[in-house]
Amino acid sequence: MLASLAVLVATTGYVAADVMDVAPGILTLDRPVAIPTPTVSGTPAPVLLPVPAATVDPMLTDEGATAPLPTAKGLADAVGGASDDPALDGGVGISVRDAITGDELYALDADQPRVPASTAKLLAALAVADTLDLREAMTTRVVATPGSSDLVLVAGGDTLLAPGKGTPDAVAGRAGLADLASQVAAALKPTGTTEVTLRLDLSWAPGPRYPPAWNPDDVRDGFTQAVVMTGLATQLPAAGRPSPIRPETEVAKAFVAALKAKGVSATLAPDKTWGDPASEDAVELGSVRSATYGEVLDLALDRSENALTENLVRQAAATAGLRTTRGGDNAAFIVERLTAHGIPTEGLVLKDASGLSPGQAASAATLSGVLQLVATDNPDQVPGLRDVIAGLPVSGVSGTMRGRFSSDATQDVVGVPRAKTGTLKAGSSLAGTTVTADGRPLTFVVLVDEFPKDFGGTLRARAALDRIVAALTRCGCR
Repeated sequence: MLASLAVLVATTGYVAADVMDVAPGILTLDRPVAIPTPTVSGTPAPVLLPVPAATVDPMLTDEGATAPLPTAKGLADAVGGASDDPALDGGVGISVRDAITGDELYALDADQPRVPASTAKLLAALAVADTLDLREAMTTRVVATPGSSDLVLVAGGDTLLAPGKGTPDAVAGRAGLADLASQVAAALKPTGTTEVTLRLDLSWAPGPRYPPAWNPDDVRDGFTQAVVMTGLATQLPAAGRPSPIRPETEVAKAFVAALKAKGVSATLAPDKTWGDPASEDAVELGSVRSATYGEVLDLALDRSENALTENLVRQAAATAGLRTTRGGDNAAFIVERLTAHGIPTEGLVLKDASGLSPGQAASAATLSGVLQLVATDNPDQVPGLRDVIAGLPVSGVSGTMRGRFSSDATQDVVGVPRAKTGTLKAGSSLAGTTVTADGRPLTFVVLVDEFPKDFGGTLRARAALDRIVAALTRCGCR
């Protein structure tokens, strides 16, 4: 596995961005870790900052809010002892905040822009949570003009459609094309219609198929796919297994097959017509709803899905009535939302919403500003963002954090830190939440970009990030 990943790092355009955080086998901790489901005053609450099951005070309770604050000197000593790799000298940016008040407790070169890699998705998450109602879902509909056998499948943004029946408790595959076909066939039955034409309406949130700064090799190698407003959950990209070049065509073909299974023969209209909106007087024949925006955003962060993140930000921008058709529109929208919340953007360079493009930069201060918005005492909290941060992958347990914190130097804190990972040859990062040994909840951002730009250097950077966050977690630091 290590050898194959070394080749991957050396040959791909994406240079293993996050792939080593999700590939089975590498640095993976197989033993199960119990994560408690706490309550506050008897009411279930989001697990923002979990701790190992053997301990108490599992999240932001009153007791956690009164736990001692670590001192700046204590944090500096802890970080200094954990980041002693000489290859990282001068290349570390850190911001640590109290998760109760949002106050910054410790910073190291926090204003220096560095490569954010996929932690840039946290900036995207703010823009999405600030604009879309995360409790709402995307709807895929089929409509027809009264008296016509011309059907239009109206894409509503869901790229996680099941080609068959939907699964109600799933995120990927909740809405099923077979269920949609059943509704359409039932609606057509009274008229005796068994032959139809079908086209897609892709007019919602239009934009470039790929952000201009993306490396085409990343698409070829399965690290991302086209950013469109419909797609199949069964065709999500994976390292070494690329998605179809045109996900929308695959949806159309799958729906034709689903209709055929219900006794309706459909002929596809030319795809050059698919950008046209459905007629305003069209009547709905059926519809299926996706998982909620919040659930889909959680999935995008958990798996570090690049195109899915771009899709959600584009939908948010369109919902806000902003332009989505140019290559830099997603990035501009994110910066606008950051600025609106007073988050520092000095030195910020965004070319996409996912962190995939080369040449991007963000400081620890910028990322920390987003996490500060979920502080308990912050009156400017963004609705839904707290739940998004609560759903970040858990160290050693889930998502892109499953294979992290597995060394002898860090596995004692497994199950405590939650974070969004970022792993590129040019820079590595972790940003999320943890709880100190005294029970005080913290948010943290750690960026590293001065290390050997090879496979070994990438592993050293990851190990340094884990050691630093582990030191924060086990810190009494009073």
